[in-house]
Amino acid sequence: MKMIFKLIPIVFVLLTGCATVPPYDYTALKNESPRSILVLPPLNNSVDVSASYTYLSTITMPLAEKGYYVYPVAVIDTFLKENGLPTPAEMQSISLDKISENIGADSVLYVTIDNWGQEYKVLSSVTIVKGHAKLVSVKTGTLLWDAPVMAELASDSGGNGLIGALVNAAITQIAGNLVDRTPQAARLAHSIAFDSKERGLLVGPYKPAETKK
Repeated sequence: MKMIFKLIPIVFVLLTGCATVPPYDYTALKNESPRSILVLPPLNNSVDVSASYTYLSTITMPLAEKGYYVYPVAVIDTFLKENGLPTPAEMQSISLDKISENIGADSVLYVTIDNWGQEYKVLSSVTIVKGHAKLVSVKTGTLLWDAPVMAELASDSGGNGLIGALVNAAITQIAGNLVDRTPQAARLAHSIAFDSKERGLLVGPYKPAETKK
């Protein structure tokens, strides 16, 4: 019995230790303090061919609201295409030296999209955005920040029970062909990733001082 009581504290320490999540390391981001971000069109691993540019159209405002200068995504996309880089994969393969020489950005945001669009179920439909983002220093190639980018928007049965849920699911599936909710889901994903207390993106230099947190 004495041996059993001696083992219990050890097991408790091991279990509580496993549950501890270390804080995100912002050392590199704080040291480099980038002022500007170049967002390249995301790599698209989903089945929706529109995912990359729909996502790209939603990214500028949340980054600007965090206090960074964001290079105009449409201008950069056109510039890279005119210079022999027609696809997101080719754009993301451009060297940091070339980015520094031709664009002058402090950092580059690389995004990969793994899942995008609506998934239909018996009683509901869900609009899904799932991927990953990483911010890299143009000067050193150092990873400054990274985070999963994901959100789900579920249809609402309206509180009408099973029949209401079935009707709503049918309407949503029909309307889903006409109304694209992925931009809304992408904006939600940005908010979750950038403003997360655990690993959100630190505010940039252009964030008004009274609103910095």
